[in-house]
Amino acid sequence: MRVMYDLNVLLDVVQKRQPHYRASAEAVSKAVEGAVAAVFPSHGVTTLHYLVGRYATKGRADEIVDWLLARFSIGSTGRAELSRARRMPVRDFEDAVVVAVAESTGCDSLLTRNVADFASAPLRVMTPEEFLLELSGE
Repeated sequence: MRVMYDLNVLLDVVQKRQPHYRASAEAVSKAVEGAVAAVFPSHGVTTLHYLVGRYATKGRADEIVDWLLARFSIGSTGRAELSRARRMPVRDFEDAVVVAVAESTGCDSLLTRNVADFASAPLRVMTPEEFLLELSGE
């Protein structure tokens, strides 16, 4: 299974956001353990760095990016993905870009807490909880 991780899942873990931390941390652990092929969009890396730098320090933001780069494939955002995103029926452009990057990197699923934002996405969209249930076979 090749899974695109949305920014909110990584932020749940990095910022220990409750009540979402536990499920998101377990979902990220599945990627780190190699249970799934994990992908993160390139434009999300810069946003993650910016947000962590604001709530913590630049040094912590640098550490998080290095950790992410060592464990996730990074899906590029280029002209093709941006053009595809503009044609998608997904309301929010940034969300459409995530879907376009997921498609271009061969992901069959997208992991997010904002499932409703991706209702018209042409791939399977799951919450961390749904993802963990599927992996456990329940």
